[in-house]
Amino acid sequence: MQFDSLKETAIALDKADDLSRFRKSFTIPKHTDNTESVYLCGNSLGLRPNKAVTYVNEELEDWARLGVKGHFDKEFAWTRYHEFLTESMATIVGAKHEEVVVMNTLTPNLHFMMVSFYQPEGKRRKIVMEADAFPSDTYAVASQIKFHGGNPDEDIIRWQPRPGENTLNIEDLQQILSQHGDEIALIMIGAVNYYTGQYFDLKKITEIGHSHGCMVGFDCAHAAGNVPLNLHDTGADFAVWCTYKYLNSGPGSIAGCFVHERHAHNERLPRFAGWWGHDKEERFLMKDQFKPIPGAEGWQQSNAPILSMAPIRASLELFMEAGFENLRAKSEHLTSYLEYLLNDLPGDRIKIITPSTVKDRGCQLSLAVKNADKSLFERISDKGVIADWREPDVIRVAPAPIYNSYMDCWNFTQILKSSL
Repeated sequence: MQFDSLKETAIALDKADDLSRFRKSFTIPKHTDNTESVYLCGNSLGLRPNKAVTYVNEELEDWARLGVKGHFDKEFAWTRYHEFLTESMATIVGAKHEEVVVMNTLTPNLHFMMVSFYQPEGKRRKIVMEADAFPSDTYAVASQIKFHGGNPDEDIIRWQPRPGENTLNIEDLQQILSQHGDEIALIMIGAVNYYTGQYFDLKKITEIGHSHGCMVGFDCAHAAGNVPLNLHDTGADFAVWCTYKYLNSGPGSIAGCFVHERHAHNERLPRFAGWWGHDKEERFLMKDQFKPIPGAEGWQQSNAPILSMAPIRASLELFMEAGFENLRAKSEHLTSYLEYLLNDLPGDRIKIITPSTVKDRGCQLSLAVKNADKSLFERISDKGVIADWREPDVIRVAPAPIYNSYMDCWNFTQILKSSL
């Protein structure tokens, strides 16, 4: 991709961008001078779709107008509300309709999946995860191991970068499995690493794990809505993700869950059951014996949080209109443009630790700051950049293709340059 650092080029790229029209469908936070902030933090919290206000207000009005009848007597009936999200969500994560359900929040979903897919037995007790996995994943995995009477210090195997490198090498994972395969019960990896932005080959990881008799699951929090996941084709046993990052559902909002179709009718799998996972035809018969819905819906516990689901419905409509393949194509180009601008900066204080090959990353670029003390991040924040700092020395920036522009990237690098 051929770029230059002229402002006119950014303007021209935005004019040629067919997806630029979606920016006006979101609300951009304002800086103190009342201009739009340079918002590059969709990897932490996506922007609010404007229609989310309409959809939430509709549910509030229906609540006032209908009361409990809103569960049945309306177009988007509350008893079925999660179903109105399934097809779009399945398209985004590359799964079959019956393999996906929108429910709960991220870490609870991870726990519910490990109840079913982490079954330590004999010496097969260990879990493999990235050395720098997101802390919530580490806490969840460690607590599951303790629950089963294990020792996290012994039963977690951490996939480490090689000395002097920041990203992980698939050959090293293969080596771990070659040495410890018969001791490993589960491989649980973040599909896109939250810190480096590295996007892993999920199909290859699954094949490696299954060849050694391991279950395989993925935390797709930084991947859903960002990169093509093709979860069904990977063969993974399960995956979980939040929707408040690239999927723009609002702070702390609802999450998603994938269970591969080969487990759809396996009622012998242990699970923590709840009535919303019970056979829909019998749900209100109030029977004592649990009969799970085939597929991912059978892992539901409680009825849906409607006011959290309304914003994600607004966002998913925009994703379907834009087309995920189109968004991914723009993302690759937009992030490559940002990469070019960053590499064009003078000096050596900024180093991109995210892979330079587009197939190995999403839209996030992680910038290691030499001699960092967070002051540089604070300076760019004061000048209108909304990005993300991660200790000890990384600024994470993520141009989300559905609302970010080439001018956002140009403005960010200009502010960064003046602040170095």
